[in-house]
Amino acid sequence: MPVIADSKKRANSNTSTSDNRVSKKKVSAIMTIKQTPEEEAKAKDYFQPHVLDPKFREDLKKTISESKPYNWGTIKDLMDEELLKNVRREMIEEIQFTKKETDIYKVFQSGDLANLSALPESMRSRLPNLYKLRSAIYSQTFRDFISYVTGCGKLSGIKTDLSLNTYIKGCHLLTHDDVIGSRRVSFILYLPEPGKTWKPHYGGSLRLFDSIVSNVPKSDVFCKLTPQFNQIAFFQVSPGWSFHDVEEVKVDKQRMSIQGWFHIPQPGEDGYIPGEQEKTEARSTLQQLESKELKEYDFPKLQFNELPPCELKELSVSEDEELELSQDDIKYLAQFVNPSLLTKESLEKLNNIFTEESVVDVLSFLNTEYETLLKKKMKQLELNEYPPMPQQQSEVKYPWKLAGPSHKQRYIYMDGLPKQDMTTAESIVKMNTVTSQEQPSFGLTKQCIELEERLNPIPEAVKLDNPQATTATEVDIKLCELAQFFKSISFKKWLYQVTGLTILKDQILIRRFRPGHDFILATKLDENEGEDKTRLLDGVLDATLNLTPSSGWENGEHGGYEIGMIDEDAEVIPDEKLNQFNEDEAAIYKSSDKDESLVYESQASWNNLSLIFRDESVLKFVKYVSFQAVGSRWDISCSWKCKNDGADDDEN
Repeated sequence: MPVIADSKKRANSNTSTSDNRVSKKKVSAIMTIKQTPEEEAKAKDYFQPHVLDPKFREDLKKTISESKPYNWGTIKDLMDEELLKNVRREMIEEIQFTKKETDIYKVFQSGDLANLSALPESMRSRLPNLYKLRSAIYSQTFRDFISYVTGCGKLSGIKTDLSLNTYIKGCHLLTHDDVIGSRRVSFILYLPEPGKTWKPHYGGSLRLFDSIVSNVPKSDVFCKLTPQFNQIAFFQVSPGWSFHDVEEVKVDKQRMSIQGWFHIPQPGEDGYIPGEQEKTEARSTLQQLESKELKEYDFPKLQFNELPPCELKELSVSEDEELELSQDDIKYLAQFVNPSLLTKESLEKLNNIFTEESVVDVLSFLNTEYETLLKKKMKQLELNEYPPMPQQQSEVKYPWKLAGPSHKQRYIYMDGLPKQDMTTAESIVKMNTVTSQEQPSFGLTKQCIELEERLNPIPEAVKLDNPQATTATEVDIKLCELAQFFKSISFKKWLYQVTGLTILKDQILIRRFRPGHDFILATKLDENEGEDKTRLLDGVLDATLNLTPSSGWENGEHGGYEIGMIDEDAEVIPDEKLNQFNEDEAAIYKSSDKDESLVYESQASWNNLSLIFRDESVLKFVKYVSFQAVGSRWDISCSWKCKNDGADDDEN
C-alpha cells in the first residue's frame, strides 16, 4: 500500500528558505569613508614593491585589454605577506561566519561589519590588520591603479563595500554578472592557507563565462582562476557580460576571501557624472532577466501543447457528469501505476487532500514490477555509463538537450521534439522565427533512440575493458514510455479523479540534474502571452515524478531538492537599496521571511509523485546538485493548463 501524504511541510534546517533569502538586514560592509593624508601615505607600504612599479602596471594594463571573455586581471603577491597573514588570523579568531544558503549560493559569511572607522575603539582594536587592509585597498593610490589598468574611469573614494567569506566543502556561487547599483569594479582577495598551494581539483575557482548575446551567458566555462594566498582577481562590472561563478569547493579545506567592489564616483567627487548610475542600473541583468527579448534564449520553452480535439472531447464532461475511469483505462494504468492507487478509496483520499491543500505527495507511485526493473537499469547506468555523463554542451547528444541560459538554469532534458541547435545567436533566432507545427512525440523520440543504438553499439574494445559498460538507451526508452504515459487520456482521467481538474494543455519534460553542474533558480509561473485565458484557470497543475535511484539525499546537503514558496508578501528590492546588500544576497532579489512561505519541498527520491496547483504567487527552484552527490537527480516534470469551468474565483 503506498503512502499518501499531504505535501505541505516545513523544510529541515539544511533546506530552509525562511531565513536564507535576502533579508532587509545589511550584511556586507557598505562604508562611507574619508581617509586622512597619513592613512593615504601609509597605504603604499602595505603593497608588495612590484605592484606599484610603472612597468608592471603597463604590462598588466596590456594583459587586461587583451583578456577574454571580457577584461579581467589578477595580481599575485599583492599585499605585504605578514599583514595578510594577520588579517587571516583576525578573520578566524574575531569574525563569526554564518552559513547562508539560497537557490544561487551556499557560503559562510561574516555578519554586519558596518563602517570599520565608526566601530568602538574596543572592537576596532581587535581588527587592526583588517582596518589597515581596508585602508590600503580603498586608498587613492590603489584606486588610481585599478582605474588605469582596467580603463574603467574614476572610482569613488567615499563609497566602498566588502565582505568576508569562507567557502568550505560543498559551498558554491552560481552564475551572475555582479551588476547592482553603482558597482564599477569587482575584486576578490584570496586567503586560503598561507604556505600551501590551493590545487585545481580542490574546486573553489573563479570561473568566467562568455556570452551568446548580452545578458545571455553560455553554459560552458570559458576559463578559470585557481586562487592562491595573497592573490587578487578583479574585473570591470559590465551589464550583461561580466558573468562568472565560484566553483563548488570539493575538499575539506577553507577557501577564505575578502570580496568587494569599487563604485562609480558619488556626487561631489572627482569624476562624478549625473545620471551615470541610473543608466547602469537600467541595464542591470536583474532588470532584464524576464524581458521578452531574453526569453527567446530560454530552453526549454514553457510551451503548453493543445490536446487533439478527439482527446478534448473524451475528457469533456457536463456539470451533471463525472469523468469516470473505464475498465480499459484501469487496465492501461495498471501497467505503470501501483494498483492500490486505482481503487475508489485511494482516489477519494487523494482528492480530499488535494481539495484541502492544493498539494499532495504520492509515495510508491509506480507499480513494483515496473519500478524494480527501471531502478535496476538506472543504477547500472550511473555506475557504468558509456559514454560518460556529458560535462560540456558539445557532449550532450540528441535526444537529450541542455537547458539554459546558465544564469537561470542548467540541466539536460528530453522534450519529445526534434533536434535543435542552441549554440549560437543565429541558430536560436532562426528557431524562434520559424514556427514549428510539430507536437512533442516521445514515441518518435523512442524510435530515434533505438536507431542510434543499432547504428552505434558499444565498441568491442570498451566491452573488453569494462564488461559492465551500459549505454543510456534502455533507461531512455523506459523514460520515454513514462512520458508517453503522462500524455495519455487514461492518466488525464486519473488526474481528474485526484484533482477535479480537466486538462486542456500539457508540457512533459524528462530531466536529469548532473552532480556538480545543474540547478534551476527561483522562478515564477510564466504565463503564455496571447493565448485565450478566458477558458483557463489562473495557474497550472504541476507534477514531478522523482526517479532518483541513488541514496543520501534526505538531509538536503547535496542539493537536488525542489522547493515551492509563496511569494505574496515578497517585494522587489528598490534599486536604490540594492547596494546595501553584498554580491551574493543582492543576486537573490526576492525576499521571503516567513516559515509559512514554504508550500512544499520535494527531496530527490525514488518513485514519489508530487502534485501541486500553483499560480503566479508561487516561486519554484531546484537546488544546485553538489559534486558530492552519489548520482544525478532524475525526474519527469509535467505541467498542465486546466479548464475554467466558470466557477467564481474563491471556488477556483
